[in-house]
Amino acid sequence: MTQLRRPSRAELQGAVLDCAMLGAACLFTYWLVTTVQPHVYLRSGPAGQIGALWAVISTVFVLRDSYEKSMAAAVSRMAATSVSFLLCLIYLLFLPFHIWALGLLVGASALAVILLGRPGDAVSAGISSSVVMIASAVSPQHAWQQPILRFIDTVAGVVVGVVAAWLTLRVIRPRLPHQGGGSAAAR
Repeated sequence: MTQLRRPSRAELQGAVLDCAMLGAACLFTYWLVTTVQPHVYLRSGPAGQIGALWAVISTVFVLRDSYEKSMAAAVSRMAATSVSFLLCLIYLLFLPFHIWALGLLVGASALAVILLGRPGDAVSAGISSSVVMIASAVSPQHAWQQPILRFIDTVAGVVVGVVAAWLTLRVIRPRLPHQGGGSAAAR
């Protein structure tokens, strides 16, 4: 059984910084998607909130304890979302949401990323397809737009996450006293 230990002062300081940056990045992502993006393309109501949720999840997904891990998570998120985007768009261009299509597209997205040599992205691809398909059920009038909107939301969240990771791990943390390039968790 692993014994719990108290974090050092430097580790605690680093954890507080990381969590504060995560919170700030999520707030910025939500603001970006709900305030700025609607001026670029129209969306409101439940579809807008689904987009904000999806973008914030993407930000959380990308922010990791090292810049390299954050970049790998960004690539993973974009790969899974791209496969989901393509499959769901093709389906929704021709057919409306149906429960059997939800299951089919979740499975097909997971299988596609496995066949593309990215088995670690299968869960994310399945989740992405689930979100797209359920969003198309919530807003059925232009269901084919949902993959495009979720892709844009993902890009927004990933970009904010990568920038936040860079700021935290490459700019702010190295300047903190007793951090010297990051805590043990950030190395």
